Amino acid sequence: MRVEEDAIGKVAIPKEELYGINTVRTIENLSFSNRTLQQYPLYVKALLIVKKSAVAANVEAKVLSKEVGEQISSACNQLLSGANGDQFLIDVLHGGGGIGTNMNVNEVIANFANAAFGVEKGGYTPIHPTEHVNASQSTSDVCHTAIRMVIISSFQLLRQEMNDLIDKVAFKASEFGDITTISRTCLQDAMRVGLGEKFSGYAAMLERRLKHMEKSVEQLHAINLGGTVIGSGVGASDSYRDVIVMKLSEASGLLLHHRENLFDAAQNMDDLADLSSELKQLASCLIKFAKDLRLLSSGPEAGFGEIVLPAVQAGSSFFPGKINPVIPETLIQCCFQVLGCDRVVQAALEHGELDLNVFEGAAGVNILDAMNMLSIMLPKFTMLCINGTTVNGGVFSISGLLMVIACIATYFSPLGKIGGANAKPILSFKNWLQSL
Repeated sequence: MRVEEDAIGKVAIPKEELYGINTVRTIENLSFSNRTLQQYPLYVKALLIVKKSAVAANVEAKVLSKEVGEQISSACNQLLSGANGDQFLIDVLHGGGGIGTNMNVNEVIANFANAAFGVEKGGYTPIHPTEHVNASQSTSDVCHTAIRMVIISSFQLLRQEMNDLIDKVAFKASEFGDITTISRTCLQDAMRVGLGEKFSGYAAMLERRLKHMEKSVEQLHAINLGGTVIGSGVGASDSYRDVIVMKLSEASGLLLHHRENLFDAAQNMDDLADLSSELKQLASCLIKFAKDLRLLSSGPEAGFGEIVLPAVQAGSSFFPGKINPVIPETLIQCCFQVLGCDRVVQAALEHGELDLNVFEGAAGVNILDAMNMLSIMLPKFTMLCINGTTVNGGVFSISGLLMVIACIATYFSPLGKIGGANAKPILSFKNWLQSL
């Protein structure tokens, strides 16, 4: 073990670990969710890119020496390659405005960089976690920037899965174009409609939701790196602030720019809340879509039975041969979780106080969780449900048309009615289907 000391006291740390005293205190005092930073490797990557960019800006601004800058940058590069990813152990939902996240990264970088000088871990010389790795930065502008970067990157996979789903649903709309069914309002029969027309509506909804999400993600390219704690920029030189966003854009490949008002950026995270709201809207629409599929495939004998969903696994431990719409139901539960994530984000927005919203990290993590769940579930929904959905040929066959005619004939037959001239037929359309 090695011992590190701060103003609070001393802490014993395993000798070979790269993290330091601030990380240990965060783990011991602020952990509860079992969701650690190492479980979000893209977030770690974004944080390391921010640190690497800050080093380049600090060297150019002559805040750091070239030698120190090169060692910090080298450490960042090796960590970005995947080295020592198990060192990022803080709980991502800890309090303190994200300081545990920032210091975990600072300490790992510092100890990694100092090894090149032959310094034992915890020595923090010539490279110190806060004086050098964190130079010209604060937790608030580092984490604010990194969380937006990782959300932008993570959205690319969700966009890809959304586009694939849209294409497959649109294909089904075309495939079902010649099939005539009945529309239903208030769960009652309404008028004739094409089954393909129903599916075209689903495709249009998905396309619209994607466009709205894309607009929300675009807002996240406005960041506050260089604004330090509350947007004033105190603690960062003008020379650093002039180049930091350019350095970060070059390192990340993202077209980033400063938010118009950096005080606003520290106080308000409604840009994150906007995206979360769009994810909630998508989830709500997907729930409706999945529920429709369950209804349209219900039966097969006593339900609507108009479409057949692919059988992917046994549906019951009691009823032999029963097949359930498990993929739509799993999508629905995924979307329930997305709705829960959005509530966290909106709560984080509501409970931010005065000059700094210290709950922004929780909002960002929940957006990542929501996007990750959708990115995993949507391809399953596409491949295991939409692709294999077929029309129930028994319902839409010529014999089905003959049965409709039979129903009409029965309606006007005295033998088919009870209760007088205004009575309804005894046998419904579904009754005739089953009787034949």
